[in-house]
Amino acid sequence: MGRYKVTGCIVTHNNMHSIKKTLDSLLEFTRADFKLYVVDNSSTDGTPEFIEQNYPQLELIRNAGNTGFGAGHNLIIDRLDSKYHVVINPDITVRDDAISALADYLEEHEDIGLLGPKICFPDGRMQILGKRDPKIKYLFASRLRNEEKPSKFLREYAMLDEDYTKPFDIENASGCFFMIRTELFRKIGGFDEGYFLYFEDSDITRTVRKYARAVFDPEVVVYHEWERESKYNLRLLFVHIRSMFYYMRKWR
Repeated sequence: MGRYKVTGCIVTHNNMHSIKKTLDSLLEFTRADFKLYVVDNSSTDGTPEFIEQNYPQLELIRNAGNTGFGAGHNLIIDRLDSKYHVVINPDITVRDDAISALADYLEEHEDIGLLGPKICFPDGRMQILGKRDPKIKYLFASRLRNEEKPSKFLREYAMLDEDYTKPFDIENASGCFFMIRTELFRKIGGFDEGYFLYFEDSDITRTVRKYARAVFDPEVVVYHEWERESKYNLRLLFVHIRSMFYYMRKWR
């Protein structure tokens, strides 16, 4: 493990049900020189109060409103003094020092700007997540997915025919957990705040690829609850659709 600083940020909004597991696992296993920020987007379930009372070693930032995922992460850009930065969902857990492993890999590969790990369900099954740029056919395949027998288009979208025993280049990294060079994160201005939620990860990966490689590292594993709320929540479904159209217009 090299001598460099890593920062991380979690954006929360009413995540009291999952935040303790996330914070405890990150603090237990991370051995890097690591500073963790939590930006709370105006939770009403006691999340920020719980963090203040139980995790004084973290830096909590209370956002006056719920400005969205990307805007929440962007709030800490000017505070970062690290070489590498991790974007983390509030429903992620780790079981080893995944953060140091990703940072070490970036240290050895200067042409990589963004690095994503293998993301699994808590029971160890790999999550089938898009790794190519979103297209309408891929989005329909993802919405109608069969985890046991993924369709041709879902296999294409998730690049399931690649060799998952070694790293490979990707077009799209999941925003639930990825590491980016802090200097590059600052250079591109963080996330596009035109997205409230969804597709901001596809967008930032595509932007990063103008300057550096985006790579998937299956040797590093994190665990994600992945509630897929937009599948069951009509309001979030509309947010998802709006973000999709914003993305398609921007990158057409």
